[in-house]
Amino acid sequence: MARGLRHAVLLSVGWVALGGCQAPGASYDGVGIAYEPVEASFTESGCPPSRCATVTVSALRFPDFPALSERLRGELLAMGMGIGTGEQAPAESWEGYARDFMAQAQASRRLVPALNAASQARLEASVYARHDDLLIVELDGYVYHTGQAHGLPLTSFMVIDERLGRVVDVDDMLIDGREGAFQEALTRAHRRWLKRIDADAAFIENWPLSGTRNVAPLETGWVVRYNVYEIAPYAAGQPELRIPNDELAGIVEPRYLGSRTGR
Repeated sequence: MARGLRHAVLLSVGWVALGGCQAPGASYDGVGIAYEPVEASFTESGCPPSRCATVTVSALRFPDFPALSERLRGELLAMGMGIGTGEQAPAESWEGYARDFMAQAQASRRLVPALNAASQARLEASVYARHDDLLIVELDGYVYHTGQAHGLPLTSFMVIDERLGRVVDVDDMLIDGREGAFQEALTRAHRRWLKRIDADAAFIENWPLSGTRNVAPLETGWVVRYNVYEIAPYAAGQPELRIPNDELAGIVEPRYLGSRTGR
């Protein structure tokens, strides 16, 4: 068992680490890319009661597509770094990430020894949607270090084209030369969202729309999600803008445009 960690368990088919065992979930056995659950948990050892740092992982792997498994793991591990200077490279394994996180937790406790709070990190991946040979995976991270005002949630979509067996991004899904039209559709969606939350003039001025590549192509349209502080304050969470299919026609490749309509 890794030094400084206790109760570390890794659950997945064919993985042996820290005394791992089989995950209880079943693989997807329908048409398309199969996936399996990956579960891991790490708790700091030798720490004050109620102040032990924890790392929990609830992810996925693709047994027939190791490159996709590595991509998903890499994106979650990078998400676990939070928003920083980018000078430190992400860990290459769950255990390595947990070890680094525990070291940071110890440093945080030294800075605020009287604060009764424990550092924690959660890294999660789950299937958000599946249709028309598209598998959309939602990646979520949450990192809190002792002494911070609040934890930092991060989110991202991983869009897998099952026909191609690879991840596709916005540039793959848009028709060439239609980036400007997509931005116009995004601006309209943003205006609808501002109206829905009854945003006042000060909000609109202080939190303008920013660009993002984080989209999920659903059957009725695209979901465009932002992280905290990108277009709204922390209390607003992670805003979602929705662009219906009828506004994406002629902008998105038909392959990535669902057949259903709706707002």
